[in-house]
Amino acid sequence: MREAHPGLPDFDYVRPADLEEASRFLAQNPQTARPFMGGTDTFVRLRDGFWKETRYLVDVKNLDGRSEITFDPQKGLTVGAAVSMNQVVANPRVGSHYSLLAQAAHRVASYQLRTRATLVGNVCNASPAGDTLGACLLFGGVLRVHGVEGFRDEPLASFFQGPGRTALKPGDIVTAIRFPLPVPGSVGHYEKLGRNLLSDLAIVGVTVLGHPDSSTASGYRFHLALASVGPVPVVLPDLLTQAPVTPEALEEAAGQAMESCHPIDDVRGSARYRKLMVRNLSRRALTRVWEGLQSGYRGE
Repeated sequence: MREAHPGLPDFDYVRPADLEEASRFLAQNPQTARPFMGGTDTFVRLRDGFWKETRYLVDVKNLDGRSEITFDPQKGLTVGAAVSMNQVVANPRVGSHYSLLAQAAHRVASYQLRTRATLVGNVCNASPAGDTLGACLLFGGVLRVHGVEGFRDEPLASFFQGPGRTALKPGDIVTAIRFPLPVPGSVGHYEKLGRNLLSDLAIVGVTVLGHPDSSTASGYRFHLALASVGPVPVVLPDLLTQAPVTPEALEEAAGQAMESCHPIDDVRGSARYRKLMVRNLSRRALTRVWEGLQSGYRGE
């Protein structure tokens, strides 16, 4: 009989001196070594036996200034890989320019877990239910990655390849995520449906970002991302551009979101239920963003 809460298996803790040593060790042990950051997913998967081959946890938290949040008025925001969710939520620059990101980070798990869980970890975990994936995608996030051949940039648009699968290669270590400046006047909103109000994975997650755009017939442009309705996040760019934004147009865009996804049945909800909730939550999120654009509100 399998224990409900088995203990952690034996593993070796490795603390490299620099990124070069860390990437080299990870590349030399691709099946048995994993980078260790916040640990909120790592220890659960080790405890529950999902990572049976893991023998080494490589601590990369304190390498290369990874605990910093920086903002440049010309280049945008950089969030180090060791920055916790609570730090993202509390940062005034994030709140001023990327409030949608702070809102999504605030919906991750509980306060206690958010003191350890990191934004970059949530992205690299590549869970289809990740709360911050939509905001990171809609803000055009780009990962800064160190591998055995040095640094490279990895755009999120092509990063996710399936549940728990990404474009990262053996030896790769993400050091930060970067976001360009948002379009002036952008407003965002995140809607999450869980089995309870706190600490639950999303049954459905809907992220919407909208901004004025004088080149469109409507004068606006909306972008929408869906979580927990497919193996990777679903992104619908350039919504509501062809005609004036009306309640009927918002309803039609919500219907497009529903038809764009193909969820599965699982223990947290049926495929039909998820599709219907995509429509309802998309309508709500699109409406909140539209109201914010009209009033000049930037989002929660």
